[in-house]
Amino acid sequence: MLIDTHCHLDAVEFDIDRHVIIQNAVASGVVAMVVPSVEVANFQNVIDLASAYPSIYFALGIHPMYVDKAVDADLAILNDLIAKQLNTKLVAVGEIGLDFFVTVKNREKQEYFFVEQLKTAQHFDLPVILHVRKSCDIILKHLRKFKLPGGIAHAFNGSRQQADEFIKLGFKLGFGGAMTYTRALHIRELAKTLPIEAIVLETDAPDIPPEWLIKSPVKNLQISEIKFAKPRNTPVELKEIAMTLSNIRHENIMEILANTHLNACQVLPKLSHLCTSVKVNC
Repeated sequence: MLIDTHCHLDAVEFDIDRHVIIQNAVASGVVAMVVPSVEVANFQNVIDLASAYPSIYFALGIHPMYVDKAVDADLAILNDLIAKQLNTKLVAVGEIGLDFFVTVKNREKQEYFFVEQLKTAQHFDLPVILHVRKSCDIILKHLRKFKLPGGIAHAFNGSRQQADEFIKLGFKLGFGGAMTYTRALHIRELAKTLPIEAIVLETDAPDIPPEWLIKSPVKNLQISEIKFAKPRNTPVELKEIAMTLSNIRHENIMEILANTHLNACQVLPKLSHLCTSVKVNC
């Protein structure tokens, strides 16, 4: 009943053992994994991955950290491809958004590509998967101009007020590895106090490894993984991430699993058929 709402399983970090990683995730209880694209160059990769594995779904979009390489023609390619993929395992437009942490020098271009992709999402009535690093207020300003069916604010680390604004607009907030760090007091407070109806789980694999992988880098790793310079996150960690949320909120793990599963199915309607596996009203 676990759904990883955000993982990059097409990344080169998984080239050596991708099939094993996916099999292990499914064996651990992960029934669906959403793989967003980041640029035109990997659109087909995420489509092919979803075609190859029943548990994988995909989103198409241009990530804000890749817009420097993007051109207007990429937006046309995105629109054409989404039109062709509407009846497949496409769940959203994403990963799109703004990143004012790494750089603000290309802010104008980031906002241009973000707005154009919001237009795409509105046109096709698709939810969006958002990258919101150090940019929540500007993202919210743009979202209010469009009629969208909601989406997910991935790796949320904004204020409680910003969280409430996303929720009002029909968004769920993604929590993953960052929540597992005992020093991440702000994120853990959000995870504890936000309505459970607003929370979905994610790994952002191979990035944002949970605290236990940092403290014990060889835990849960295949021999082939030890060569990586930093611990590699995988969807297998989602079960323990869910347990962390259960402990933070002092709520029964089965309730956490059922509610976060339902939340993901609701905000990404292409996953709604998975609701039948959970004993909650869909």
